[in-house]
Amino acid sequence: MTPESLIASASINIGLAILALWLFSVLKKQPRNAVIYYARLLSDRHRAELPLHSSFSLPRFLPSVAWIPRAFRVPEDDILRRHGLDALVLMRLFKFGIKFFMLCSLLGVALLLPVDYYSESDLPTRKEYSMDAFTISNITRGSNKLWVHFSCLWFISFYALFLLYKEYKEILVKRLQQMRELSHRADQFTVLVRQVPICPEHNTRSCGVDHFFSKHHPFNYHSHQMLYDGRDIEYLLGKQKKLKKELEENRDTEEHKHISVSEEKFREFAHKVSHLQSETMLREKELPVAFVTFKSRRSAALVAQTQQHSNPLELITEMAPEPRDVSWRNLAIPQQILPLNKIGVILAAAALTIFFAIPVTAVQGIAKYEKLKKWFPPAMAVEFIPGLSSVVTGYLPSAILKGFMYIVPYAMLGMAYLGGSISKSKEEIKACNMVFYFLMGNVFFLSVISGSLLDEIGEYFTHPRDIPSHLAAAVSAQGEFFMTYILTDGLSGFSLEILQLGLITFDIIRSCTYGRAKENNTYLFSFPYFRVIPTVSLSILIGMIYAVVAPLMLPFLVGYFCLGYIVYFNQMEDVYEMTYDTCGCFWPIIHHYIFVSIILMQVTMVGLFGLKSKPSAAIATVPLILITIAYNEYCKIRFLPSFKHFPIQTAVEIDEVDEKNGETEAHYVDAATAYNRHQPCLERVTLSAEPATNLNQPLLGTGSI
Repeated sequence: MTPESLIASASINIGLAILALWLFSVLKKQPRNAVIYYARLLSDRHRAELPLHSSFSLPRFLPSVAWIPRAFRVPEDDILRRHGLDALVLMRLFKFGIKFFMLCSLLGVALLLPVDYYSESDLPTRKEYSMDAFTISNITRGSNKLWVHFSCLWFISFYALFLLYKEYKEILVKRLQQMRELSHRADQFTVLVRQVPICPEHNTRSCGVDHFFSKHHPFNYHSHQMLYDGRDIEYLLGKQKKLKKELEENRDTEEHKHISVSEEKFREFAHKVSHLQSETMLREKELPVAFVTFKSRRSAALVAQTQQHSNPLELITEMAPEPRDVSWRNLAIPQQILPLNKIGVILAAAALTIFFAIPVTAVQGIAKYEKLKKWFPPAMAVEFIPGLSSVVTGYLPSAILKGFMYIVPYAMLGMAYLGGSISKSKEEIKACNMVFYFLMGNVFFLSVISGSLLDEIGEYFTHPRDIPSHLAAAVSAQGEFFMTYILTDGLSGFSLEILQLGLITFDIIRSCTYGRAKENNTYLFSFPYFRVIPTVSLSILIGMIYAVVAPLMLPFLVGYFCLGYIVYFNQMEDVYEMTYDTCGCFWPIIHHYIFVSIILMQVTMVGLFGLKSKPSAAIATVPLILITIAYNEYCKIRFLPSFKHFPIQTAVEIDEVDEKNGETEAHYVDAATAYNRHQPCLERVTLSAEPATNLNQPLLGTGSI
């Protein structure tokens, strides 16, 4: 790629970003767009606090940048209090990128760039016509200047490990603090029990749960809530909700005749639902899943972390997710079918990965324009339009790749849902893993390999032993493509995220067509961790691998993380809803992604040192890899268990505080009904004039025996 192509890519991305941010700052002031740009605040009934311009005035149509400095003024404690620890973890991921690449940029620009540029080049062409002049490719084989890159590699690696350790330690402290702050949450007292056997005496699973825990935990067991197969009830509830909506619309238009007919149908459905929700009918719909509530957090944690039954396939226990985080449909999947679901998900993910290899390889064909002309002569027509070849090779490949990759997170989230996770948060964590490894394989490795194939495809078949050296050279050769990818993902991607172009377009079409006479409901969605975390982690991976290889990329990454921090802070504050809080359980997977990035950076440098005929530097890098692996194993022992389990010490400390304040009983009594209040088939739909009710009473407890 030539400097002209890079400049073309940067110009287009900067222009699109400025245009998108300008439009956003104007559109968010318009009252009709509040349902998009202030969806979270509207759902919290903070309409009076919205900075909207209802009057027709000049400031309403002028762009504003007041929302930008706001992101850096809000302290972390406020983010934690308003949005939870998961939101803070994401913000700290962006801060990690800013801290790490800021120092790497200073080191790269001040030290590595001059060393790379002012070297006797191994490149066959003049270096001023190639971006390779600013990379390690410009260093001659066997040059002692490679020891500068070796020293920087060690320094950067230890700096990354230091930041990772610091972040892990601080987030663990905040996790334990957050668990104390959320002492009222039902999941701290509740254990999810699966594979519940049928009681032979009463022929129900509910009695089986109650008899077992009353016998083996007589002083700590409080009550339980069964899960029901209520698909028929949910269908009727859906019909009721639809009728209720029609009634409310008809009351506004005063169509009295239609109202009486709809009310009669509504009461008919309500009678059917009430019959199906009776205790006798529900007993026939019991599933082998129960939420068991205990009188203390310590008891719940002990039960969740120990084997309850002599048969390990019965009464399988774990800490319950919070009620709003439960994936109710997945809990209804039989335990025996789950392995088949997981195998199906793996096969589907593999098929998707193979399918996406086609567009990724095609994108690399566009990026390697000189080679593409040999493979596809009609591509030479691009040269007849001045400047077009720079746009085609500089901006188009990364834009096409980003467009293809946009649908991947949603496909992976659907697969994670089919995998049978018990909670939405675990679905998103699984989706994060699948998306990250998909992006690492397709965007990074396949881009590198396909770029190399277009250069020396015959060499791979005639000299298979040289594949590692070819791949090491390809990492350096693909630096320009990944630089444009970072520009596209950061400038265009983040600015389009904050603009919400798709929703704006949909809202305009809706308001002009079928939704013209309807009330404007807010477009409120859950925060897409499954999409943001893997994408940002991929940028960290690319940045780390090229930190020593192509330091010119590093300043772009600093801008990438600064813009990402500003954009997603705004989205958290105004747009997305935080539907659950796992108390920081996303950080261990982020830590793992960054660890993988560090290892790949070091392995790549081993290959490059070997390629540059510096075997002593390659061998001396091996201990660094071993140190990094040992560090990661230490973190697994030191920090990871506290994220997987509820520490007994923390549980006891919170129990003691509750006992001192006299709040223990109130908390576990509330937990005893919390899950029934959220179980879909136990919902009660009432008209606005009727009092809302719910089947939220716990089932048999120790007091009923």
